[in-house]
Amino acid sequence: MTMRVVLAFVLAVGLSLIMPLAALAETRPLLAPESLQVARVDGDLSVVLDLPRRTPFRVYVLADPLRLVVDLRDVDPVALQGLAVSPLGPAGIRSIRDGWSRIALPLPAPFRIASATMAQVRDGARLSLRLEPREWELFVQDAVAAAAEAARWDYPDTTGDAAMRGEKDRIVVALDPGHGGVDPGAQAAGLTEAELMLGFAKELAEVLRAAGVDVYLTRDSDTFVALDERITRARTVGADLMLSLHADSLKQGEATGATIYMLARRASDAASEHLAESHDRADLLAGVDLARQDDALALVMMDLARTETRPRTERLAQGLADALRHARIGMHRRPVRGAAFSVLKAPDFPSLLIEVGFLSSPRDRAHLTDPQWRARFQTAIRDAILLWVQDERERTARLRR
Repeated sequence: MTMRVVLAFVLAVGLSLIMPLAALAETRPLLAPESLQVARVDGDLSVVLDLPRRTPFRVYVLADPLRLVVDLRDVDPVALQGLAVSPLGPAGIRSIRDGWSRIALPLPAPFRIASATMAQVRDGARLSLRLEPREWELFVQDAVAAAAEAARWDYPDTTGDAAMRGEKDRIVVALDPGHGGVDPGAQAAGLTEAELMLGFAKELAEVLRAAGVDVYLTRDSDTFVALDERITRARTVGADLMLSLHADSLKQGEATGATIYMLARRASDAASEHLAESHDRADLLAGVDLARQDDALALVMMDLARTETRPRTERLAQGLADALRHARIGMHRRPVRGAAFSVLKAPDFPSLLIEVGFLSSPRDRAHLTDPQWRARFQTAIRDAILLWVQDERERTARLRR
C-alpha cells in the first residue's frame, strides 16, 4: 500500500466504550444539525463534527461525485440523521459493516485531508478535519486508492476478532525523549534538546492516544535516564515499537532536515558515527558504566532476534520517511541511515531514532519552535505507524494461510 493511501485514507482509531448498536439507538438522540460545522480558512476547508463521545473513525475523499467520507464506529446511523442536510449539501448516511456507520458529504472542489483529530471536549468529543485544495489529477489518484480500501469496509469482517488471531486490540508505542536531567543534549539560541524533545514527545503522545494507540514515555520530566534503562522501561510496558526523539547539533557540514536512524554495526557515514558516540558519551558523563557484560551466547541470541525484527524496522523506517515527505517535512538528503546507537539495541521490538531536526541549523530551529510544523510532523508519524501496523498484521495473516 502506498503512502498516497495514507494521505487520502487517513486512518485514526480513537478510544471507545463498546455498546451494542441497539442500545445506542434506544439511548442516543439525533445529533443536532449544528453538530456539524464547516468553514473556509485561508483557502482550506475546516470540518468539525461534535459527537457524544470519542469513537474510532476513518476519513477519506472519493470522486464521482466529489465527497468527503467519515466512517464512525459504535454510532447508530439513526442518530446521524440530523446531519442529513449539511452545510456542504445533502449528506448520505447509512450502516456499513457491523458497528460502523458512514457519512458522505459533498465537496465543492477537490481536496486532500491534511489533518484529522478527535479530542475530548466538555460535552463529548470533537472530530476536527482540515482539508487542503488538491490538483484534480492527484485528487483522482487519491480517491481511486481510497475507494479500493473503503470497499473492504462495506462487507462483514470474516477474519474473526483480534484476540482469536493472536493480535492485541491496541498497540503500545514507547516514546523516548532524548537526554534530560544532567544531560541537556544540544543547545543553541537559548534552546535545549532535552526540553524541546520532551515537549515534542508529549504532543506526539496526545496525537497517538487520540488515534487509539497506547503510549508510554521513557521520561516525562527533566530527569536523566540511562540508555539501557530506556530500553528496559519500554520492554516492561510491552512496547510494540520505540521511537527515540532527538534534535542534535552537528559541526560537520550543514546538517539540516529530519533524519531516521536504524541500528547498524557500522555507521552510514562519519556524522552518524559521531552522533552515536556522543549519545553514549552522555551516559559516561552521568556516571553510567557502559561496559557490556553479555557473554558470546547472549550476543548470538540477540543477533538472531534482530534478524526477525530488522525487516519490520526497515519497513517502519521507510514508511515514516515517505509519510514525512508527503507532509512536506524537509528531510535530509539521505533520510534513512544506520549507526550503532545504544538505545536502538533492543532485539525484540523495532526501534528507530528520529532526528526531528538539528539545533545547529537556524532553519530547523525555526521549525522546531513552530507549533504548526510540529503538528504536521506528529500527524505524519501517526499515519506511518497506523499504516505499518496494518501492513504487519496483513503480512502475518498471509503467513498463517
